[in-house]
Amino acid sequence: MPAGNSNRNLTHLQQILLERTPLRPEQIHQMPVDYRDLEAAAEQYAQTVAEFAGIPPQIDLVHLGLGADGHTASLVPGDSVLDKTDTDVAVTNVYQGARRMMLTYPILNRARRILWLVTGKEKTDALARLQAGDLSIPAGRVRPDRAVIFADRDAANRGS
Repeated sequence: MPAGNSNRNLTHLQQILLERTPLRPEQIHQMPVDYRDLEAAAEQYAQTVAEFAGIPPQIDLVHLGLGADGHTASLVPGDSVLDKTDTDVAVTNVYQGARRMMLTYPILNRARRILWLVTGKEKTDALARLQAGDLSIPAGRVRPDRAVIFADRDAANRGS
């Protein structure tokens, strides 16, 4: 996806956070998702992550969202990438019209902390399943022992 595309997570991150913080450009390690050969780009990005996060890479904080279908981090139900255990970065099958580069469970589950941010009433069921440790949804396979969940009233089904 090209820079500025509304389906690209980096676009939202730039608008919400990066434009408002004093981070230097070299502190941002964006995925090369606009490369023609996404598999080669994923391998390159895995090397980039290893350069700043060690071997095996351990990220200090991973921020995740939750989809109504239980997906997170482009880990979507039924995708073969869910079973990747030999790489930290992979490319999904086509999802919502595009293939996506994403971090796999091995690197997500090595993170020192995981921050979930869940908003919207359409996420109520998925949030309950995540909290119950439901391994049948992609989000349920992310380590809960290092995670904290922030949910709005709608997602938590608590009304006002």
